Amino acid sequence: MQELNLPQYPFKIREFESKVQIFDSIRKKYLVLTPEEWVRQHFIQYLIQEKNYPQSLITIEIGLKYNQLQKRADILVYNKQGKPYLMVECKAPEVKISQDTFHQIALYNMVFKVNYLVVTNGLYHYCCEMDYHQNTYRFLPEIPLF
Repeated sequence: MQELNLPQYPFKIREFESKVQIFDSIRKKYLVLTPEEWVRQHFIQYLIQEKNYPQSLITIEIGLKYNQLQKRADILVYNKQGKPYLMVECKAPEVKISQDTFHQIALYNMVFKVNYLVVTNGLYHYCCEMDYHQNTYRFLPEIPLF
């Protein structure tokens, strides 16, 4: 897999039924190792190990309904009060982060109303803080600590 602009972590990787799989420590199971899953697993570990987000407050591929369509948020982190706090949209490294990517996470945020939105392809990471009183957002130089 491609090297990412994130620290390296000791993942459990195996081959099963001719497919390479990676262990997801949140869902406690092996998943097919796609380029997007590679980014997602790195970013989960980055949040836990570098930014001190408790593993118990992280959910993966949480379902949501938007305009009668079933969608999934890649990573959703809750605060200690159980309210959605930070949402991450992961793309494969070869996928360019575009306005469409920001539009996608903004639509998902209409449901969750988190404080922070993060978009990453493993090479580039963008984080913005939402200001619901001013109806604006601002980009941050880095992802906040928990």
